[in-house]
Amino acid sequence: MRASLHRLINLLLLGVLTFTLTSACSRNINYSVTSPKQLKEDCRVVQHLMGKTCIPRNPQRVVTMWMGTFCSTLALGIKPIATIWIPGEPFPEHLGDKANEAEYIGTLAEPNLEKILLLKPDLILGNTRLKNIYQQLSNIAPTVVLNLPAPPLPWQNNLEDTAKLLNKEQESKQLINKYWQRIEKLQQELGVGVASPKENRRLQMQVSVATVDQTYGIYTYGKKHPTSAVLNDIGLQRPPSQRGDFFTKDNISQENLFDIDGDVLFLSTRGGKASRETLEKLQKDPLWRKLKVVQQNRVYLVDSDHWYAFDVLAMNAVLDDLFKYLVKHP
Repeated sequence: MRASLHRLINLLLLGVLTFTLTSACSRNINYSVTSPKQLKEDCRVVQHLMGKTCIPRNPQRVVTMWMGTFCSTLALGIKPIATIWIPGEPFPEHLGDKANEAEYIGTLAEPNLEKILLLKPDLILGNTRLKNIYQQLSNIAPTVVLNLPAPPLPWQNNLEDTAKLLNKEQESKQLINKYWQRIEKLQQELGVGVASPKENRRLQMQVSVATVDQTYGIYTYGKKHPTSAVLNDIGLQRPPSQRGDFFTKDNISQENLFDIDGDVLFLSTRGGKASRETLEKLQKDPLWRKLKVVQQNRVYLVDSDHWYAFDVLAMNAVLDDLFKYLVKHP
């Protein structure tokens, strides 16, 4: 009797899920590129890496399949209802309350399609790393695919690509202009335009950036990393070991610890408690105490959620740290 009841419940649940999927597929058909009259009234056609898709003119329930796209969408004035992120981790602190209502829908490696379906999105912003499930996502809602290579493109590219899809290109230009205004202000604060080069602190100090990671050990940031691009935009100097044309350099050995030395060191951790414990162990190492930046007390602990990120909100949070530590407390 009990087994029969369980079978009946399972059949009912299967029927509900099948009906929901069918409804989702039917809804997606309404957005397909078929009738010119329908396109004009209901949606607009956008070209993306997987073809053409007709998306809502004013999407209200946007799901993003990468945190960089989530943040770019937020910056453009649209609050996504869900995004993928690290399981169990809070959203980045620099987002404040902007992301409070967003749902988690799994990771980039394992997005939760059932949860996406139940959220009933009207637009999904996918990426090239999820091309294998593009058709499944398209059956849930109109889906567009953004380019997401490894490593990711500069943050401006993702912002502009997202803005083009969302018809927010003017907002994108304003965000980029505001970023450059802040760069110019910071340059002035650091001595740009002074008569003596010795008073131009921007040219006199080497700024090091490193992270203690649970998986990859200690790593430094090369020219291809977005935060390095910010430092370059300002004109800040980097230690010789961090001037290469690379993204990050992993597993800095104890013997090469001087690779993270400089006049200033912005240091972060990734990987939770294990990384913090590794940092504490590092700080007790005699070689650590020999670093010039340690002896001069110029090591600043910062949040890797924005120092390692790829979007305009994160880059502005990096600028906040640079103003704080290089200008207000030099």
